[in-house]
Amino acid sequence: MPKSVQSIYLDHRALLLGQAQRIVRDRETAEDLIQESYLRAHHAAEKGPIENVAGFLCRTVRNLALDHLRRRQAKARVEIGSSEMVDVSHVPCGTPSAEDRMLQRERLDRFRGALDSLPERARRVWMLNRLEGWSYPAIAEHLGVSPGTVFNDMKLAMGHMADALSRAERER
Repeated sequence: MPKSVQSIYLDHRALLLGQAQRIVRDRETAEDLIQESYLRAHHAAEKGPIENVAGFLCRTVRNLALDHLRRRQAKARVEIGSSEMVDVSHVPCGTPSAEDRMLQRERLDRFRGALDSLPERARRVWMLNRLEGWSYPAIAEHLGVSPGTVFNDMKLAMGHMADALSRAERER
C-alpha cells in the first residue's frame, strides 16, 4: 500500500525545511513555505496520483522559496525602508507655482493682444485653422478667397504672433 502524502511529508519535513531555509534565510518563512508545499501536494493528490510525492514536495518547496525570494527582492527595489531618509526637496510639484501662473497669464494676455492686432481676415484664418482645425481649402471656400491668400494670411499671422511673443520675452 502506497504511503500517504501526509506521511511522506512528515518523513521529509526536516529536509524540506532545510531546503527552504537555505534559499529564503528565514526559518519562519521556510515553515510557511513547506506548509504551502504540503497543501499543494495534498490538492494535487486529490486530483490524481502523484508518481513521486517526495520529489513533488521538494520541487514545490524550491519553486515557492525562489518565488518568495524574487518577490522580496522586487519589493526591496521599490519600497524605501523606514530607516532611510527620502530627499523630497527635488520632487517636482504637480501644480505650477504662483510665479509660473502669473507668467503664463502675462504671456496669454500678450498673445491675445497680438491676435487682436492682426488684420481681420488673417485673424479669422488663424482661428479657423488653429482653433477649429479647418484646412486651407475649406477656409478659402468659406471666406471666398484663394487658397494662396489663406496661405499668405496664415504666414502673416504666424510671423506676427511669433514676433509679438519674442518681443515680450525680451522685455522681461
